[in-house]
Amino acid sequence: MKESKKRVLVGMSGGIDSTATCLMLQEQGYEIVGVTMRVWGDEPQDARELAARMGIEHYVADERVPFKDTIVKNFIDEYRQGRTPNPCVMCNPLFKFRMLIEWADKLGCDWIATGHYSRLEERNGHIYIVAGDDDKKDQSYFLWRLGQDVLRRCIFPLGNYTKQTVRDYLHEKGYEAKSKEGESMEVCFIKGDYRDFLREQCPELDAEVGPGWFVSSEGVKLGQHKGFPYYTIGQRKGLEIALGKPAYVLKINPQKNTVMLGDAGQLRAEYMVAEQDNIVDEDELFACPDLAVRIRYRSRPIPCRVKRLEDGRLLVRFLAEASAIAPGQSAVFYEGRRVLGGAFIASQRGIGLVIEQNKDWK
Repeated sequence: MKESKKRVLVGMSGGIDSTATCLMLQEQGYEIVGVTMRVWGDEPQDARELAARMGIEHYVADERVPFKDTIVKNFIDEYRQGRTPNPCVMCNPLFKFRMLIEWADKLGCDWIATGHYSRLEERNGHIYIVAGDDDKKDQSYFLWRLGQDVLRRCIFPLGNYTKQTVRDYLHEKGYEAKSKEGESMEVCFIKGDYRDFLREQCPELDAEVGPGWFVSSEGVKLGQHKGFPYYTIGQRKGLEIALGKPAYVLKINPQKNTVMLGDAGQLRAEYMVAEQDNIVDEDELFACPDLAVRIRYRSRPIPCRVKRLEDGRLLVRFLAEASAIAPGQSAVFYEGRRVLGGAFIASQRGIGLVIEQNKDWK
């Protein structure tokens, strides 16, 4: 089997970003091998045709069954628990990058590359994910769970470019039609509303959960809802209840099938608890004077402090206004544009006691 430090496996979707990734790496002298993971939907004909045009080896990995059994199942299970999942955060370490590493090893490639709009930086013996130059397309938020062993083999060629620059590049290289294609879906296996997807995949869900009650923070019943899996913290639109004033989802109780509603001010939080973290350097994170956290994709970074609790979870103290803390979403910690680590936002039940136990924390 041929092995070379210039041989790189590229995850090819057939879209704008992976096409540009292949072309850029070819220009830099890499020998490209493409692999397309078929996880949902149609045959990856675009990727095959592009690989043939570029003259590169290409393989298709049919991963539809394991993808559904892991990533899609987790997505559904999270909503069934009243949480708000981000499937890309789950997919990257458990599926996408794991599969790329396996294929790279099988095909004799030292490197793997994707079209993520992110960068990598080596510092103090660690590899850090760094936000891409295009703030609108930056995907560093989705990559926080990748381990050092994976990052040391990654190349992200698009991190220093904007999406428009990438489109212009493809046009200049003779890929005019590709350069004009629209954006891909945020969640690759959902074309419309996630609620319709849940019903399609779980026909029994409505009967299993059934209608429940919207309640106020005082426990007063306000009206019926369609079932707690169809709501998320901070949601305002689509509640289908008239209260005479704007109402937001404050809390979800799967055990009681209740959804608490209130005003925007009640969504604000000074603290949150996070779990299942992946931190590059704990000493650096806990001591960082300029630490900030993003609590959802494309949200503004919020200045914060972090400490480790005795039970292993993280307690995050916000130093600026934070709102709509949604369990299941990711809390990703940054120093400037550099990712220091991340964790999943945990259930905030019992957080009052946690805060009281840590009241001397400065």
